[in-house]
Amino acid sequence: MNTNTKPNTDNRPITIGIVAGEISGDTLGAGLIKALKQRYPHARFVGICGAQMIAEGGETWFPLERLSVMGLVEVLGRIKELFAIRDELVRRFIAEKIDVFIGIDAPDFNLRVAPQLKQAGIKTVHYVSPSVWAWRQGRIHGIKAAIDLMLCLLPFEKQFYDQHQLDAVFVGHPLADSLPLKNDTLAVRQQLGLEANKQYVALLPGSRGGEVSRLAEPLFAAALLLKKQHPQLEFIIPAINVLRKKQISELLEQSGLQATIFDDSYGAGVGRLVMAAADVVVLASGTATLEAMLLKKPMVVVYKLHWLTYLIVRLMAKAKYISLPNLLANQALVPELVQHAVTPESISQAVEQWLKPQQQQQLVARFTELHQQLQANGSETAAQAISQLLEKQ
Repeated sequence: MNTNTKPNTDNRPITIGIVAGEISGDTLGAGLIKALKQRYPHARFVGICGAQMIAEGGETWFPLERLSVMGLVEVLGRIKELFAIRDELVRRFIAEKIDVFIGIDAPDFNLRVAPQLKQAGIKTVHYVSPSVWAWRQGRIHGIKAAIDLMLCLLPFEKQFYDQHQLDAVFVGHPLADSLPLKNDTLAVRQQLGLEANKQYVALLPGSRGGEVSRLAEPLFAAALLLKKQHPQLEFIIPAINVLRKKQISELLEQSGLQATIFDDSYGAGVGRLVMAAADVVVLASGTATLEAMLLKKPMVVVYKLHWLTYLIVRLMAKAKYISLPNLLANQALVPELVQHAVTPESISQAVEQWLKPQQQQQLVARFTELHQQLQANGSETAAQAISQLLEKQ
């Protein structure tokens, strides 16, 4: 993909339908909107946008939070509402005569919007490959029928789509471009008002209410165990919005753990700031594991679903690992604690190994290599691929 092509200063009032389903998608969407506006200065971006996308000029028709549902079983309780949102989006996109639809992640939602739009003659793009290479590989047939272009964040994903004759572009990850190869921990601590010489463990029980309800208790209990062994340890927690802050604060009070919560007054990237300030990170599996890797932070990854969702996922899963650092390296660089292994004892023991500086040095070197592999000018490369699709007759 040639990313040095001169931006198209096309003044056509094109309309781009765009749907992000969670905070990580909002971050990607904001970078993409900014890059596309360089090519199409008068473009409108309409659909479902988070705060960062709105700041770049996106118009949102529904709150992004309404799509932030995790797990197969959990979705069932919201299925009627999600179908209603989907149908209204399709209707409005067709009425607006959008030039292209871009679904960002949230595949269970966006890949149900895309085929209806494609049938209406609208070009379709999916940004962030679903984990079809890891589980439910039969989905590839539906994806091929729904999508004109797949934008892949990880190199092995494009290889998978090439094998199935679906147009795909490896765009790298915008975070790998925006984050420096070396993280300035002391500067971030100063920004957050933290002491330079203390040892901090960041606890990230997730960005969704369901995740927090499952993971906060074992994470906070593990922190109490660590505090007994290491009285000097301090614990820091991000809360991405008012709802999560309230939920986390209540659970924290119940646990008896003393910790500092940083809320969204520090910006949409408060989770990244908290991780950047920490010595070790304990976090829910997801995009945040990639951020922690790019920040060169030793981590312990926890993954816990509704029991029925977990059984279904376990039956269909093909991948050896669940966290992005391990998947990228194709080896167990960081501990992964899954379902019944998510206990205070196992979490605290896993954190223990990272409290020794000598254990961290080799990991940081490997994370730096992976960081460099993912640098591909992500937002710009994605915008170039979409632009080529738009110009294709």
